[in-house]
Amino acid sequence: QVQLVESGGGLVQAGDSLRLSCAASGLTFSTYTWGWFRQVPGKEREFVALVTRSGSTYYTDSVKGRFTISRDNAKNTVYLQMNSLKPEDTAVYYCAASSQLVRLDTQNSYRYWGQGTQVTVSS
Repeated sequence: QVQLVESGGGLVQAGDSLRLSCAASGLTFSTYTWGWFRQVPGKEREFVALVTRSGSTYYTDSVKGRFTISRDNAKNTVYLQMNSLKPEDTAVYYCAASSQLVRLDTQNSYRYWGQGTQVTVSS
């Protein structure tokens, strides 16, 4: 079965960095677009970043210039490097896999999801 396992979350101070990892198994990693989403209690899950099969990347405006998404097809792993973290980045972060070609910034386009990892940024 498909498994996505996130790691790397934690408690940091504003301005610090974290790198999230998402290790995938049970699917052909290279054929999927990979995304990171985040969610805070009481709010909808929101798009953060994605990397397509060809390696193109897209980010939500609030993280541009601070976050970098990357993929390693040999390791079946997608990463989210988060720099200059802000308290408003606090959320549970989820990785997800999509075989769609459009609307890749929407969670409904993603079929497989990890369990999430908590990121807390203190001021």
